Amino acid sequence: MGGYYCLIPCLLVCFLLHTHGSHSLNQTCNSTDLEALLAFSSGLDRKGSRLVGWGPNDAACCSWTGVSCDLGRVVGLDLSNKSLHGSISSAITLLDGLVTLNLSRNSLHGQAPEGLGRLARMRILDLSMNMLSGAFPTSEHGFPAIEVVNVSFNQFKGPHPVFPGAMNLMVLDISSNAFSGGINTTALCVAPVKALLFSGNEFTGEIRAGFGRCKMLTELSIDSSGLTGKLPRDLYTMSELRRLSLRDNQFSGSLGEDLGNFSQLMHIDLSYNMFSGVIPDVFEGLRRLEFLSLASNLLTGTLPASLSSCKMLRVINLRNNSLSGKIAIDFRLLPRLNILDAGTNRLSGPIPRDLTWCTKLRTLNLGRNMLDGEIPESFKNLRSLLILSLGSNGFTNLSWALRVLQHLPELTTLVLTRSFRGGETIPMDGISGFQSLQVLVLANCALSGMIQPWLQNSKNLRVLDISWNKLSGPIPPWLGNLNNLFYIDLSRNSFSGELPESFTQMKSLISSAYSSEHASIEDLPLFIKKNPAGNSLQYNRVVSFPPSLILSNNLLVGPVLPGLGHLVYLHVLDLSWNKFSGGIPDELSSLENLEELNLTHNYLSGSIPTSLTKLSFLSKFDVSYNNLTGDIPTGGQFSTFTDESFVGNDALCLRRNGPCFGKASFEGTENDGTDTISTMPAMTYIIAEAGFAFGLLAVCNILFFARAWRAAYFLAVDRFFDMLYVIIMVKVNKLRRKWEDKEHP
Repeated sequence: MGGYYCLIPCLLVCFLLHTHGSHSLNQTCNSTDLEALLAFSSGLDRKGSRLVGWGPNDAACCSWTGVSCDLGRVVGLDLSNKSLHGSISSAITLLDGLVTLNLSRNSLHGQAPEGLGRLARMRILDLSMNMLSGAFPTSEHGFPAIEVVNVSFNQFKGPHPVFPGAMNLMVLDISSNAFSGGINTTALCVAPVKALLFSGNEFTGEIRAGFGRCKMLTELSIDSSGLTGKLPRDLYTMSELRRLSLRDNQFSGSLGEDLGNFSQLMHIDLSYNMFSGVIPDVFEGLRRLEFLSLASNLLTGTLPASLSSCKMLRVINLRNNSLSGKIAIDFRLLPRLNILDAGTNRLSGPIPRDLTWCTKLRTLNLGRNMLDGEIPESFKNLRSLLILSLGSNGFTNLSWALRVLQHLPELTTLVLTRSFRGGETIPMDGISGFQSLQVLVLANCALSGMIQPWLQNSKNLRVLDISWNKLSGPIPPWLGNLNNLFYIDLSRNSFSGELPESFTQMKSLISSAYSSEHASIEDLPLFIKKNPAGNSLQYNRVVSFPPSLILSNNLLVGPVLPGLGHLVYLHVLDLSWNKFSGGIPDELSSLENLEELNLTHNYLSGSIPTSLTKLSFLSKFDVSYNNLTGDIPTGGQFSTFTDESFVGNDALCLRRNGPCFGKASFEGTENDGTDTISTMPAMTYIIAEAGFAFGLLAVCNILFFARAWRAAYFLAVDRFFDMLYVIIMVKVNKLRRKWEDKEHP
């Protein structure tokens, strides 16, 4: 929806209506208005109306719910959020004294009445958040007094509405509909309009010139609408613009230096487009700027140093571009900064030490760059910092970094993936902080050592990823006692020993009370590395992580604990490439939310429990390369799994006319009641024997008929045996001498 600028005229009109409406309870209702209201109510579902007083037995319509009167005439109808169902009767257009009509936040459907534009006194029309469809009715001379039109979050389609006869229009909100075609810029600024909110539609083509006529426009929002091409030059001439949001389109071209003309601009969002070239260094004139987002474009060059002049800046988001060079912003001049996101670029050099002057900083993402050096000790001053992502850089001295960052009392998310590749040992002592930590990602840092007890301080820990390291030793039992932990990835290490019993009692995976508590809601990409090629999954929020227990590629032994069946909220269980033995517990069939079960490359034996067919969400199942026996269950999701999920088990047989994996026999066809040998391996033996006989015969023929070849062949045989005899005798003599020396020193 629009910014607060849109609310000023609304509040003024509502105040006037309230003044008139305060006397309406004692007024007599106009008969024409009464009939129009009754006709309107007849088009509604009475069960959902929740309307008090509405009915033919009560003629005092000025006292009805949502009705306001002035001198006996209905001037206001506010039935917002009243659970209305049904359609809007055309009888509502008979309320010719109506000034405000608010039917928002209901479940109205059908088309808007054609005659709405004939209501000559109406200044506010709000039909937002319904299910209205079709074309919105407008005409050349319609809505002569209208000031605010809000039809957002409906299903209107066709060309977007324009109001050529509305000389007082200030706010037009048509966002989140299905309006299509181009934007008629020349018809939008006949009146001194202040806010145009067009986001979430199905427009096509470029924005044509014409916005330069909107001299009073303070807010322009056209997000997620499929627009293309370059921005028109006259767009930069709207000197009163305070909020410009064109995110998630396909705009291209460069950002011109005219960007500096927006002297009143407070919010600019051009993210998720295809803008290219350098960011113009013209921000010294944008002294009121609070929010800047140019994320996910094709921008190059360095960070504009003039951003230091925008002392009101709270958000800088330049993520996912190709920006390079050092971070040359003077952060001492940005005391209000809350969010700095310059991740996924090509920035280099150390982290600026003056960044710690931004004491209100809550989110800092510099991940996926080429930064180096150590974490500055002054980072201790960032006591408001909640999220810190420094992954995929070239930092050094992880022990020092952890000892510094532990002093951040509010830190909830710490991502250091692939940042410290010096082969360090995870620090054993000197760390006692991280009490607020919810997410810790130290994956692929070439760390050695063991999981240290100081991690127990993080009682609120929800996500732990220390995969792709060189950690060893047993998994500490206290790790399973962290009540909020629901995502654990210890894969690609050298952990040994048995899986602690405490992992079967993880409260966040047993009870829903822990499943969404204390979730971090900031939008920050957390990349989880999955294979050496660099492919990874991206989760933007903590709540998007699938509840997982990933222990693959370690040296774990012992049984697969039956108690794992208690973890009913678990989505992923990966114990592959370990040394687990014993059977597959039948209790795993209680994991009703399980989507992935991977037990490949272990030493499991016994049969596959048929009860696993009850797992209706199971989409990936792999028990290959174990010692399993018996039949593969059928039914449920098992009908979707391929043979690759079961290979490498010598005595595992199919019930679907397939092979016993690793054996040369198939199940009989039962034509005569006995098992028969498949013809395929028999044929293989026959072909191999025939090939051997043919080769032997060919050699014999050559030796028999070719005298020179026969002589050469036997000469070579004689020489081979002579050489072999000499080698053997030399070795025997050496051994004899050693034995004699040993007996007679």
